[in-house]
Amino acid sequence: MPHRTNFLLSQLAPDRLTQIAPHLSLVNLQAADVLAERHQRVEKVYFPHSGIISCVVELLGGDAIATGMVGNDGTFGASQALDDKASLNQVVTQVAGVASVISADRLREAASEFLCSECC
Repeated sequence: MPHRTNFLLSQLAPDRLTQIAPHLSLVNLQAADVLAERHQRVEKVYFPHSGIISCVVELLGGDAIATGMVGNDGTFGASQALDDKASLNQVVTQVAGVASVISADRLREAASEFLCSECC
């Protein structure tokens, strides 16, 4: 399954990945693609398989600095999706690659389903 080349997705139990797999799609990320804007709601969650996603802060003089990077061992947007929060940074593709993507709303629903099945 192509989604398993992301470390976080590979750690899901097979039945959990099977539940969300229909909602995941593979996308090609090009260098400089903007995935989220600062103070905007996060609409999609990205699980990179290759490439690098950077969180960027714009400085007062117009320069920018990367404050964090996400590769195939992580995700961008999951914590914002779970809390229905906005991105604190502009998020861009630093190095082109491929990622699995799921809507923030669907990830939040899946997390609720997972929690309810564990506690109920």
